[in-house]
Amino acid sequence: MRVLVAMSGGVDSSVAAALVRDAGHHTVGATMKLWGGPSDTGCCSVSDVEDARRVAQQLGINHQVFNFSEDFDRHVVEPYVADHAAGRTPNPCIECNRRLKFDRFLDRARRLGFDAVATGHHARVERGPDGAWELCRGADPAKDQSYVLHMLGQPELAQLLLPVGSMTKAEVRARARALGLRTAAKPDSQDVCFIPRHGGRQAFLASRVTLHPGRVVDEGGRPVGEVAAVELVTVGQRKGLGSSIGSRYVTQVDTASATVHVGPLADLMVDRILLVRPAWVGRAPAPGERFEVQLSAHGQPVPGRWDGEGRVALDEPVRRVAPGQSVVLYRGESVVGGGVALAA
Repeated sequence: MRVLVAMSGGVDSSVAAALVRDAGHHTVGATMKLWGGPSDTGCCSVSDVEDARRVAQQLGINHQVFNFSEDFDRHVVEPYVADHAAGRTPNPCIECNRRLKFDRFLDRARRLGFDAVATGHHARVERGPDGAWELCRGADPAKDQSYVLHMLGQPELAQLLLPVGSMTKAEVRARARALGLRTAAKPDSQDVCFIPRHGGRQAFLASRVTLHPGRVVDEGGRPVGEVAAVELVTVGQRKGLGSSIGSRYVTQVDTASATVHVGPLADLMVDRILLVRPAWVGRAPAPGERFEVQLSAHGQPVPGRWDGEGRVALDEPVRRVAPGQSVVLYRGESVVGGGVALAA
C-alpha cells in the first residue's frame, strides 16, 4: 500500500512514519507548510520542517513539503480572528484538522496516487460490528486526541492510519530512542502555531483587527470594572478582570457594545448546549439517544442525550461551554461526532 505520512517534525509523527515503513508499505513523508508568518511556537517553524526532513532521511524515505499557507490563512487564521472579534473562543487546531490535514492534505494524497494517509495523532481507527469505520480514543488517556478529530467521517477514516494510537507516549518515545530518531526527546507542541510567544494572542489579534477597551457590568447591569480588550475575554473567565468583580465569572461577551457581563457561578450553569456545524463519524444520532458528552479536549465526560434539534441535553447542569468551543459525543471509547457550541 502507498502511504503518505503527515510529518510535523514531532516525535509522534516521526514514529508513525517508522511504523508505516516497518509494516512494509511504500512510505513517503510530507510536511505541510501552513503558517507563512513568523513562528516560534507550535509545529510550523522552519526548524520543525527541518526535523521532519532529517527524520525522513534517517528512515530512508522520501520527503516532500506542501505549501498550504494560503488555505491555512483563509480557513483557520481568518476565522480565528473573526471569532475573537465577535466574542467567541475558537479552537484553531480543530479547524486545521477539518480544513487542512484531513481535507487539503488527504485530497493531495489521493491526487498523487496514495492509498492512505497516516498521522501521529493519539487515536485509533477500527471496524465496528456493522463494518463501519469507528474513531476511538487513544491508548494513552493523557494524550488522547480523538476530541480534535471528531469531524472525521467514513470517507476520511477509510483512508486513515493512526499508527501510534495504540501506544502510550512513553512507548512512542522509547521507540524513537531505539530508532535513534532526532525527535525522540523533542517536547510536545502546546501552543497555537501562529501565535508568537512574544506578545502572544493580544499582539497577534491587534495586528489584524482593532481591539476595543470594554466595561465590565455585574448581573444587575452595574459597572464593576474595565478590560483592555473585550475581544480577549472568554465566557467562564475569572482571572485577569481585576479584584472588583469578586467571585464572579464572565457570563457573556458582547463585543458590539464592548461590554463584559459577569455574575455568580450559578449564572454559568446550563443543562442544554446548542451546537452548530455538527459532524458525525457514521449515522446521525436519533432523538433521545444517550452518550457521554465531552466539553473540552481532556475534560471528564458527562452523561447526556441528543434532542434531535441541534441540542445536547445533559443529565445535570455544567459550566457553560464558551461559544466557539467544540462539544464531542462518545459511545464508550468510540466518537459519535460533535459540533461547535453557540452562545446560550
